[in-house]
Amino acid sequence: MILDETLTLTNGVKIPQLALGTWKIPDDQVAEVVENALQMGYQHIDTAQAYHNETGVGQGIKDSGIARDKIFVNSKVEAEIKDYDGANKSINDTLSRMGLDYLDMMIIHNPQPWKEVNQSTDRHFEGNLEAWRALEDALKAGKLRAIGVSSFQPEDLQNLLNNSDTKPMVNQILCHIGATPRKLIDFSKDHDIVVEAFSPVAHGEALNNRLISQMAQKYQVSVAQLCIRYDWQLNTVVLPKAAHRNHMKQNTEIDFTISDEDMAALEKIKSLDYGSSSHFPVFGGKL
Repeated sequence: MILDETLTLTNGVKIPQLALGTWKIPDDQVAEVVENALQMGYQHIDTAQAYHNETGVGQGIKDSGIARDKIFVNSKVEAEIKDYDGANKSINDTLSRMGLDYLDMMIIHNPQPWKEVNQSTDRHFEGNLEAWRALEDALKAGKLRAIGVSSFQPEDLQNLLNNSDTKPMVNQILCHIGATPRKLIDFSKDHDIVVEAFSPVAHGEALNNRLISQMAQKYQVSVAQLCIRYDWQLNTVVLPKAAHRNHMKQNTEIDFTISDEDMAALEKIKSLDYGSSSHFPVFGGKL
């Protein structure tokens, strides 16, 4: 069963390969969404301090009645935090908000503060090392089971590899049909860093692409299912967002195989227009 499939991190922790993404699900609505997903069989929930819904996610975990050790919970240190004390406090604050004794994983949300993305060449190497040191200490203290990063480029990853004792266990990146950063994926995997793919359906914009739609019809699946399966076959952890039960269920129904030829064709599709979401830094916009 797809929801039971896992990848193994460098410290032996198993991470479920399909997760529920919760970006842009409001705090007062996310508890029910998380509860529904867990009761449906999801085992991996992804949130972030910047999503401002950690309290609701924690409530949904509690309301689900599912044993805590059966759920993989990930959150992210705010991209703006580039110091040890700030990162350490933020980890404790997240645990308090979520009502949890530990998180399965915590990652640095972005190498640059959001306001600098696509506007500055400063990669904040020292600040990221300080935030990383706070994550390492929380890992040693048992507050976290795994640690990683998000949207780190090879030079950002190399900074941590060269100057810290702990190798990043994951790199959560934008990866979907129309935006497959092959060099970054290969660099991460060459260093035993599991790749996580956020926005696998390009924040919905893949639904508007004719070539993707034609390929989905060939396999008799939805565009979303094709997109999720594409990232799955890249051997990434896939993080589709869903708020409705039927979408959650459909996102798990990816038990088909895209041929090597079609995978190559999909990888060649050019960049998608992110439409109303194009102002977000992760999609190339500027705050």
